[in-house]
Amino acid sequence: MKNTKIDELIHLSIINIEKLLLIFIVAGTVWAACFDIIDMFDTQNKMALSDLFLLFIYAEVLGMIGAFYRDNRIPVTLPLIIAMTALTRMIVLTTKGSDTIDIVYESLGILILAISALILSYKDKLSLQKLRDYENIANEPE
Repeated sequence: MKNTKIDELIHLSIINIEKLLLIFIVAGTVWAACFDIIDMFDTQNKMALSDLFLLFIYAEVLGMIGAFYRDNRIPVTLPLIIAMTALTRMIVLTTKGSDTIDIVYESLGILILAISALILSYKDKLSLQKLRDYENIANEPE
């Protein structure tokens, strides 16, 4: 016999903890972005390409959280895009004096992530189409 009150309480607790963690992630992302922007203007007098990639990563993290609040799910492709941006930033930062094979491996990592994002995006579109088709069949009068 299942106690539904306890199940509902546990479910509600998990949802609230998840929201609290997401708010903390948003606050931390904004905090880090602000400090990095201030640091960019204080120390460099110019903005480097790696700095722009870092700001783009912050924007993608915020976009991922926004997508979660809009759809109650995180598309798998967003973390893959963040990982591709992070690898690209790493290549930009470490290219000078690096072994050529390391750059090839990092580039292959980006390619693998891009192919994965493409496959998962296509799979997601197929799943949504199947769901729509199922709903259309269920709603048809007999």
